Amino acid sequence: MTARLLTIGECMVELMQAEGGLLRKSFAGDTFNTAYYARQYLPDDWNVDYFSAVGTDMISDEMLAFMDGHGIGTGYVARIEGRSPGLYMIHLKDGERSFSYWRSVSAAKLLARDGDRLRAAIDASDIVVFSGITLAILPAEDVETLLAELRRAKAAGKRVIFDPNIRPRLWDDAERMHATITAGARAATLVMPSLDDETTHFGDAGLEETIARYRALGVDGLVVKDGAEGATLVFGEKRSHAPSARVEKIVDTTSAGDSFNGAFLARLATGANPEAAARFAADVAAAVIQHHGALVAKDKLPEC
Repeated sequence: MTARLLTIGECMVELMQAEGGLLRKSFAGDTFNTAYYARQYLPDDWNVDYFSAVGTDMISDEMLAFMDGHGIGTGYVARIEGRSPGLYMIHLKDGERSFSYWRSVSAAKLLARDGDRLRAAIDASDIVVFSGITLAILPAEDVETLLAELRRAKAAGKRVIFDPNIRPRLWDDAERMHATITAGARAATLVMPSLDDETTHFGDAGLEETIARYRALGVDGLVVKDGAEGATLVFGEKRSHAPSARVEKIVDTTSAGDSFNGAFLARLATGANPEAAARFAADVAAAVIQHHGALVAKDKLPEC
């Protein structure tokens, strides 16, 4: 019987530095990156689908072809006349990245406008993945549509995965950001935050405060990512730690967390325990940050 992992969010046109001052074009976005890496490690009896919206222009056609070509199903991607994908450019300095964005007419901002389409996609899936960026780009009424369907999925026993992926520049004020991220966590069964994000933007004093805050929201599982310090895993009453993998030279940290998420969820879905899944995911993330761009070719990643 075929199972399905569904990720929900925005895929964008990615421009990255190339030789001779040129730019190289690709397609990426946090939840799409997670889908890409999950697809590398899930067996053939799992479908990986993307839920989003694009335009009806040529770059949207190219984006959908790119998704299909990498094994990501596009049957739940809406086409919206007069809109187009967002675009971002990666700026690198000593391996650390910063971004410039152009997304004012991004079709993905309307991804949750059709509640019936959203419900059908979630109902057809076993694992559903979304992020704080997914929530940040949506109008307030569509945020509630999405969260209501995710709460429904959680109540039905589906795995609902949330990466807070906090990006303050996407929010109009900090209070709404905090409230919406908190509501997103309540709708999830597994939350995968970055400790640096949580201490910076929620004011947590450290790891223990982050864990306590999310557990108080009724979250069943937590994977708190802490860069070179590894990841702390809390599933029920069991707590463990997975170290990071050693990296000789960091080239580009884009998609470090997304690749970890995708590899972790693929391993977890196919029966690995959380610690083993996290150790493998750390190896994948270590490989990813030694190459340019969000999506690294399979032949440069650890084998299954």
